[in-house]
This record gives sequence, C-alpha cells and structure tokens, in this order.
Amino acid sequence: MTTRDIVLVALFAAIIVVLGLLPPITLGFIPVPITAQSLGVMLAGCILGARRGAAAVLLVLLLVAIGLPVLSGGRGGLAVFAGPGAGYLIGFVPGAFVCGLIAERFVKEEQGELTQFLAFLAAAVAGGIAVVYLFGVPWLAYMSGKAFFETTLASLVFLPGDLIKAFVAMLAGRAVLAGYPLLPQRA
Repeated sequence: MTTRDIVLVALFAAIIVVLGLLPPITLGFIPVPITAQSLGVMLAGCILGARRGAAAVLLVLLLVAIGLPVLSGGRGGLAVFAGPGAGYLIGFVPGAFVCGLIAERFVKEEQGELTQFLAFLAAAVAGGIAVVYLFGVPWLAYMSGKAFFETTLASLVFLPGDLIKAFVAMLAGRAVLAGYPLLPQRA
C-alpha cells in the first residue's frame, strides 16, 4: 500500500466511525439495531475498491476489538463479537470487498452516467446488503435460537433502510468518480 492508500483507508474508517455517532434504532422483536454504519461499508467498497474498502472496515473492527466504543450506540470490545450482531459485523469485511470488486469490474469512466449509476447500485446491493446478510442472518438465527426462516423474515425489516443506503452509496460513488478521477485507478 502506498501512503495515499493508507490515508484513504484511514479516512473511510473514520467515516464509518462517524456514521456510528448516529443513534441506533432498536426494535423489540430483533436484537440487532438499525445503524448507519453499513452505509460506510458500501461507501468504502464503491469509492475505494475491493482491497482498500475491506481494509477500512478491518481497521474499524480492529478498533472495536481493542475496546474503543466506535460502533453505533457507543459499543466496543471483544464482547461485541459474541453478540447477536457479530455476523453482520464480520460480514462488513467481505461485503466491502465484494462491493468494491463489482465497482472495479463494472464501473468505467467511459460509460454513460446511467450505466455507472446502475453499476454502483448493483455493487452496493450485492456487497453491502446481500453479502452482509449472508453472514449476519445465520449468526443471528444461531444466537437467538430461532428458526432460520423466522430470522430471515424478521431481518427483512432492515431491507428498506439498506436500500436507501445503497442508493446514497450509488450517488456518492458516481459523484466521486466524476469529481475525483484518480479514485477509479483503484489499487
């Protein structure tokens, strides 16, 4: 990694932490809160690419593991990785990687705007939603002791907000692509 890469990874880790300052929304029927930090995962993947986006998320998880209260609601420490939301947290890393991988492969500067928007949206939905849910829902089912199907249905409450976050990540990814052309040269 170059110095520029390290700075970008640290910057997006900080963005993910700042998104954690927004208070979580807790629901009575599911033990995992709705937070804005998954938007940071999508942004890191779409804007930084696969490796740097995943590195930014790994940095945040390292900060959590050493006990800093950087997760939404001021949570931090190793105990977070044993809780019902741990699958989602672990899923943030491959989620950012897949999001970045799709953005790297399918977003090109010479494409039309609509194609770029759709590619960024696909990246955010596939990596930031599908992959994160792939890790989060089974762990939540295991931790809650409920059936996988029941947990999957309960987790659908996250979907509308996550689709809004994917739309925001799409807009941000396209804006950065148009305004700062060095970022498409992802490392």
